[in-house]
Amino acid sequence: MPGEAVNPRPASTILLLRDSAAPKGADGRSRGEIEVFMMVRHYEIDFNSGALVFPGGSVDAGDQEIIARPELYSGGEGLDASALSFRIAAIRETFEESGILLARPQGSKALVDAKRASEIEAASRAALCESKTTFLKVLADNGMLLALDELVPYAHWITPEGMPKRFDTWFFIAAAPPEQVGAHDGKESTDSIWVSPREALEGGESGRFKLPFPTTRNLIRLGKQPGVRAALDDSRGKPVVTVMPVMTKLNGGRQLRIPLEAGYDGDVFEVGAA
Repeated sequence: MPGEAVNPRPASTILLLRDSAAPKGADGRSRGEIEVFMMVRHYEIDFNSGALVFPGGSVDAGDQEIIARPELYSGGEGLDASALSFRIAAIRETFEESGILLARPQGSKALVDAKRASEIEAASRAALCESKTTFLKVLADNGMLLALDELVPYAHWITPEGMPKRFDTWFFIAAAPPEQVGAHDGKESTDSIWVSPREALEGGESGRFKLPFPTTRNLIRLGKQPGVRAALDDSRGKPVVTVMPVMTKLNGGRQLRIPLEAGYDGDVFEVGAA
């Protein structure tokens, strides 16, 4: 019915980070920048079609089932069921959409190596995406523990009221597992790149990329960090302020208002014509 309230669906996304291997300049200083894994969503997808986004998606019932199997994850100490479900969904969705697996072999303190992760991806990613298997089964069959402690809470955005499709999304940042480079699935996403926040934002300005408002704000924030360690250290333990933008129309344009204390260098942003 028109005007009926739409409850936001719980969702998660991960900003997978790595330090670029850019060569040094003539002055001998590194020109490296932080890079983040991003994908172009398929143009026929009904939410953010064609947009450049971070991997992620909705929390599902299977994520709740994994919570009841603590032998399948590590780093969940002190987290309630809701917090656990967001983290589990973030790692599952990232694996489904990129093939990158944030997990450890049982008994190991190190993340799964790229060769083993590639084997798991080749054997089970397609079936998982087609709902022919479950993430719980993939983990159990391969002796993997989700590395929940690798995720650092970064942001929390809720789609504005009045929108036909709404999400309650937690953004996490994590260092990409060594040598796991990732690749889009060709279905939900049509391209994937490792890109610096600067390049992504320049692409948004030039029209090369379509960037959703929350993605733009988080890229600007991320771009202030010189490297992965600095980004993780800056966010670890820092309180996350929930953002639910409020849209207003003024002088023929549209503005989005967000909490100033959320750390996005402002609270009112122009977002185009009304």
